[in-house]
Amino acid sequence: MLKLRLKKIGRKKDPAYRIVVINNIIKRDGRPIEDLGFYNPINKQLKLKKNLFIDWLKKGVKPSKTVLNLLKKAKILN
Repeated sequence: MLKLRLKKIGRKKDPAYRIVVINNIIKRDGRPIEDLGFYNPINKQLKLKKNLFIDWLKKGVKPSKTVLNLLKKAKILN
């Protein structure tokens, strides 16, 4: 089953995350199917490829709780 979830990048105590489509069996920092966005919690910076998000959601990919909150913040989902 495919999921939308965060992949950690960045340094120790300076986190940044990529929002990716990945198989739920693969570990957190494994190889993703596709990168869909970027999130930096320190700067509150959020960059998303909205059209790709909508396409993957139509295909039935389920977002994690954190990604769901980010999508609501970006007003992609209600």
